Amino acid sequence: MLQKTKFRIAFIFSIIVVFIILGESCTKENTEKNEKKISTHNSKESHNMGTNCMTCHKKGGDGEGWFNAAGTVYDSSKAFVLGNTTVKLFTGPNGTGDLKHTIQVDGLGNFYTTEAIDFTNGLYPAVQGPTSTIYMSTATNTGQCYSCHNTTTDKIWTK
Repeated sequence: MLQKTKFRIAFIFSIIVVFIILGESCTKENTEKNEKKISTHNSKESHNMGTNCMTCHKKGGDGEGWFNAAGTVYDSSKAFVLGNTTVKLFTGPNGTGDLKHTIQVDGLGNFYTTEAIDFTNGLYPAVQGPTSTIYMSTATNTGQCYSCHNTTTDKIWTK
């Protein structure tokens, strides 16, 4: 009887140790550090075009890096992504004021950056395509582009 009790205690202790080890190995590394991630022309490492990047790419999220600005660029038909374009953030409308940030759109149409961006006073986005630049007429206070440009509103596009 004493032998069975010792075995049960050892068995239960072993199971607890295994769960602790598994729990530690499954802890999201992303909660501890912000991995640098910045989109570049021709890169094809991104995914989930047309979805909210910052659902995962945030502190505590499953995505690598905590994005400060991210989204997807489409062509003028708004049916197809348009890669290798450029997003610029200005302090004034229509490309006026100071250019604060330039973000390359990757080959799959996504742009993202973990670089610090100060949206406190609002920034005016512009999307530069191969033949034109499209300006957003109002300032934005967030780099989470999907919060406005989602499935029910106008997509980010250029020509």
